[in-house]
Amino acid sequence: MALAVVKDLRVVRASATAEDLEALETDVLAGFVLARAAAGLSDGTISSDVVHLEQARAWLRRPLWEMEPAAAAYFGKVLRSTAKGTRLARAQAIKTFFLFLELRHEVELHQMTGRVVECPIEEMNRPRGGPLDRLRIPPTAEQVSRLFTGWRQGVAESSPRPPATTPPAG
Repeated sequence: MALAVVKDLRVVRASATAEDLEALETDVLAGFVLARAAAGLSDGTISSDVVHLEQARAWLRRPLWEMEPAAAAYFGKVLRSTAKGTRLARAQAIKTFFLFLELRHEVELHQMTGRVVECPIEEMNRPRGGPLDRLRIPPTAEQVSRLFTGWRQGVAESSPRPPATTPPAG
């Protein structure tokens, strides 16, 4: 058996233009908004996240996926005088956005930019928040059904009165 040359099967792409990257940035932010809405977050929460991301983007003057851990100085210096809640909300919005990028656009961004998506806010530099600072994954329909079925059974068993019945129509 002889050895053969193996050909790279990946598609050869032309370099992404500035317009391509701008369109991708718009599409990614729109996808982020839709994903947050699909997860059941309120319009106010989503709007707040977008405002924080736009402010970070304005400060960086580049697409957010180009933000690196060295940009953590942004939180240390620029936001030092802001309220703790503002710092936490901004860090949380960026952290959640980067999680979204990693889950949905990591391959596409790497192909177009050559960059590997990495959250710029390292664990050690991340402001501490409450238990609600995690990405919310909505329950499945089966889990919701199981919750309410168990709740109904628990109420029926603990109630001193029998369940009400509808009188026959007459």
